[in-house]
Amino acid sequence: MKKSTWIILGIIAIILIWGVTSYNNFVGLNTATDNQWAQVETQYQRRFDLIPNLVASTQGVLKQEQKVFGDLAAARSKYAGAATVGEKVSAANEVEGALGRLLVIVENYPQLKSAETVQTLMAQLEGTENRISVERKRFNDDVAALNAATKRFPSSIIAGIFGFSGREYFQSAGGSEVAPKVEL
Repeated sequence: MKKSTWIILGIIAIILIWGVTSYNNFVGLNTATDNQWAQVETQYQRRFDLIPNLVASTQGVLKQEQKVFGDLAAARSKYAGAATVGEKVSAANEVEGALGRLLVIVENYPQLKSAETVQTLMAQLEGTENRISVERKRFNDDVAALNAATKRFPSSIIAGIFGFSGREYFQSAGGSEVAPKVEL
């Protein structure tokens, strides 16, 4: 074979190796992002499992606060019916808002604050909220890595050919930076 033929074959081999490596990188990034979203959902499920216990522990004392309990139940149902990440984020934000109002109510009722069951559930919810925050951050880190890889040249070519695209970051709902106010 001629020297030029070997050079062309070498270039083709390098391009193929690069293409396979890039493709495998995108598969890995997509898998990591999917896995991290599953971790976020696991923590949401833990929160949703704790909420009925907190509600049951406080309901007897807080009969006049039924709207908060209804809001929590409705938000949990909305999350269960959500199909996309965006819908789940929206429903999770609704749960957070209603849960925040419930926690403010509990703070304003000394007899609830002193109840051991409520204290235990509040501590578990606080731990769960911290876990959710960590998992959301990790999810956003994975999304950032995937999004950067889909935009970098020349790997963006492989991303376009095989249909890899960026993902949406987890973002809090507008107004979530303002603490809920509960008037008793």
